[in-house]
Amino acid sequence: MSNATADNYRWLEKDFARLAEAYCITLVRGITPVDVLKALKAEVQGRGIGVGTLDEHAYETAQVREGTHGYLGVAPLHGWSVMVEPNGYIGTLDGVLSHLSAGRTVVSHFRNVNAVDHFNWFENGKLRLHFEPLFAYYRDGDESESLVTAMREVGFSTEERSADDLDVVTAATFALAERVTGIRLTPEFLENAQFIKGLAPIPGD
Repeated sequence: MSNATADNYRWLEKDFARLAEAYCITLVRGITPVDVLKALKAEVQGRGIGVGTLDEHAYETAQVREGTHGYLGVAPLHGWSVMVEPNGYIGTLDGVLSHLSAGRTVVSHFRNVNAVDHFNWFENGKLRLHFEPLFAYYRDGDESESLVTAMREVGFSTEERSADDLDVVTAATFALAERVTGIRLTPEFLENAQFIKGLAPIPGD
C-alpha cells in the first residue's frame, strides 16, 4: 500500500485552488476513458489537455442544465481511468458507483463550496467504505474499520470531535484515495493529462 499522507497533496490548495474548492474525482480500475463515458451514457464533447479545459464548461453546465447533466473529463493513468468533475457530483451517486464498479474497483471523493464532502470505495458493485472527510469518525461499509490506521496516518481524526481544517482534510482525502488505489495524482497529471470530455445525464432517484 502507498504511504501517502496529506503532506503529499499540500500543493492542491495552492496550485489548483478552484478545483479544490468544488470537485469530484473518481478513479476506476481496468476500464478505458471511452468505456467510462459509455457507461455513463455521456455525449462526447471532444478532447482537452489539463483540468483547466474542463472548468468553464463545467460551471456553465451547472448553471444551464442544473440537476440534469454534468460536465466531466476522463483520462487514463496506469491502468485506471481518472474522471474529474469540476463543481460536479455524478461520481458520488451510489447507483453510478455500483454500476461502474461491477467487476472492478472504484474510489471517488468529492467536496463542494459548502464544505459538504464524501469519500467512497466500491468493489464489485458493493460499498466497502463511505464517510464524510470532515467527520471521519463516522463510517459505513464492509471495510469501515479496516482502513482506520491508514486514515489516521494520512491525516484524519477518526475519533469523535469537532471538524478538522478543511484544507488539511481535502489533502488527506487525496492521500487516502492513493492508499486504496495505488494511484498518485500529481500537479503534472492535472495540468497535462489528455481528457476526453463528456456531458453526462445525472441519474434520477
